[in-house]
Amino acid sequence: MIPETRYAKTVDGFNIAYHTLGEGPTDLVRIASYFSNLEHIWANPTIANAGRALAELGRLIEFDARGTGLSDRLRGDRLPSLEERTDDLRAVMDAARSDRAILVAFADAGPFCCLFAATFPARTKALILNNTRPRMAWAPDYPWGMTPEEFHSDLEAAQTRWGSREYAAEMVRETTPQRGNDDELIEWWASLMRQSASSSAAAALLRMYHDMDVRAVLPAIHVPTLVLASDPAAEESDAMARRIPGALFTRIRSAAPIFMADPEPFLAEIRRFVSRIGEEESDLDRVLATVLFTDIVGSTALAADRGDRAWHDLIERHHGFVRGVLARWGGREMDTAGDGFFAAFDGPARAIRCAQAIVNGVRSMGIEIRAGLHTGECDITDDKVAGISVAIGSRIASMARPSEVLVSRTVRDLVAGSGLAFEDRGEHELKGVPDRWHLYSVVPT
Repeated sequence: MIPETRYAKTVDGFNIAYHTLGEGPTDLVRIASYFSNLEHIWANPTIANAGRALAELGRLIEFDARGTGLSDRLRGDRLPSLEERTDDLRAVMDAARSDRAILVAFADAGPFCCLFAATFPARTKALILNNTRPRMAWAPDYPWGMTPEEFHSDLEAAQTRWGSREYAAEMVRETTPQRGNDDELIEWWASLMRQSASSSAAAALLRMYHDMDVRAVLPAIHVPTLVLASDPAAEESDAMARRIPGALFTRIRSAAPIFMADPEPFLAEIRRFVSRIGEEESDLDRVLATVLFTDIVGSTALAADRGDRAWHDLIERHHGFVRGVLARWGGREMDTAGDGFFAAFDGPARAIRCAQAIVNGVRSMGIEIRAGLHTGECDITDDKVAGISVAIGSRIASMARPSEVLVSRTVRDLVAGSGLAFEDRGEHELKGVPDRWHLYSVVPT
């Protein structure tokens, strides 16, 4: 029997399809790969039985991300960014009245769950990653990724063959080779593709995952974490687990890289892990945050030119405007220093949109600002964020040009799929900060 589908409303008005199964003191959120359809997935006996097994450990929660499956579609071929997927998860947890949950992520759902766990440790009891990867694209320091040729081949297939039986057969043979001639599974997979997303949406999702990179997020995860991988993905997953403090890595001796051929080895490890973590608490004094720094360009000369009274009035108008924009985009004011603001966000795309709104809005006052952003692990003390990530954000802001929003590479890598565009500003040394930092200028809107 398929669980009843319900809907949760996100803060920006999207309806997210979800369902729950089972009871118990522990909530587990099972999150499938980048495309899904709740009701169609449960038509697969292997996946349905695995879901029932997870529901024996507590209450199972599942959902379709916006733009896919039974949830609201987006305009055109745009699909949710990692940050928007965290919004979907929070909305579903709120609707299901789940304060904290164990996140059970599969394949491409892993990166956004890593982002959620690092950003919202108070709502993440534990993290379980199954055959997931922090990055899709090949790089000199990431030999497991897809080469440009492999990516373009996959992208063309998604655009031209999505939902076809031939394409589904290839995917089954690649992901579950022991069932490569299973006609029923192949037909189910082809139907799942068609019922989950259009070909243009699938291509957009593939581009988004190709562009993202959450490796910088992994050291900021401080919840109990289990990384599971079958043989084809073992080396890559082991490298990922080593970046997460205290993470456990288990290699599953199986040729199938996903949860579809024989889920029992995965389930056995999940049961052991869930029973072990008990009431183990995460480190709630450290979270992943995006910090934003702004300051008025040429403020000293402006103050001298306008005089004390006019300058004071201008600063009052500026502060009032900036505080209004921060409230609109969910920013938390941390401090003000004369003509500058320091704010923190739980999502990098929102922080960039906020910075752009400030840059554009203050021009009517006859002034320009510069803005800098960085996403990193921060200490929380008396509801304030501190640490090296804050210093990095401040240094980046000092290097921005008038009316420029300058960001670190970490920020750029986390907003893939958001529609934001960047210009490469090269590598730079930041005063008092180790290493060289790759910076990017946000293309104005």
